[in-house]
Amino acid sequence: MTDESTRDALIAAARDAASRAYAPYSGFHVGAALLLKNGDVVTGANVENASYGLTLCAETAAIAKIANEGWIGELAEVAIVGGRPDGDALLGGDAVHPCGRCRQILNEAAERSKTDILVHCGSGDGMTVTSYRLSELLPAAFGPKDLGLID
Repeated sequence: MTDESTRDALIAAARDAASRAYAPYSGFHVGAALLLKNGDVVTGANVENASYGLTLCAETAAIAKIANEGWIGELAEVAIVGGRPDGDALLGGDAVHPCGRCRQILNEAAERSKTDILVHCGSGDGMTVTSYRLSELLPAAFGPKDLGLID
């Protein structure tokens, strides 16, 4: 399990990312923060589209960033928060969990990183945080190992 200060820093980075979400249709802002093995943090926010199926989740946006930089195998931990903005802050509520698609996207990076990553799910205000191993959120996952691409 991660230390509390690392978890809290990731939640704060995810909250900051959520402040930059483009969510004119749902009004629900989500931010993700990825901790890499070298200690760097990469963030992403949801990007909605009038053609709803083209919307990008925060986790997908952040994973795309690390993939484009060649860091897909460097993922260590993830934090996700979401809520409706109230001025400059996100409202509290329940912790936000990754959707099924994002669990699969995260699994790709986790398998490439050869680790069962921690996923910290937080409320918009960061007051409620629940942490899971990705294998708990996506048991019996299908990924690169099933295609014989990694050990």
